[in-house]
Amino acid sequence: MVKNSFQVEAKPVSNGIKVYKRVLISAAEAPHFAMRMFTIEVGGNMPLHTNSVEHEQFVIRGRARIRIGQEVYEVGPGDVVFIPAGVPHDYQNIGQEPFEFICVVPNLPDVTTILSS
Repeated sequence: MVKNSFQVEAKPVSNGIKVYKRVLISAAEAPHFAMRMFTIEVGGNMPLHTNSVEHEQFVIRGRARIRIGQEVYEVGPGDVVFIPAGVPHDYQNIGQEPFEFICVVPNLPDVTTILSS
């Protein structure tokens, strides 16, 4: 299978502000992992939340402040991020362009719990 990521529809993430998700490889298309591409527009953010599955992420463009547990990081293109399952995290676009990243997760039930808005 081959597809172009920009031909996959970007859908708003309901709990985020100016956050969009493209499911590049779904659980139905691959046996072990799903691949998504997130875009957080300038001024956008994803509030503090937890997920029941781990996240492996690769930053494509833009800059963001990411809180993972008690640590805060500023990330940009080429940075790799690991978020363990159950650890609170949030994202804030701090740049002058969209913040985009690839996010890979295991094909397991993923429950998102919003901790603050």
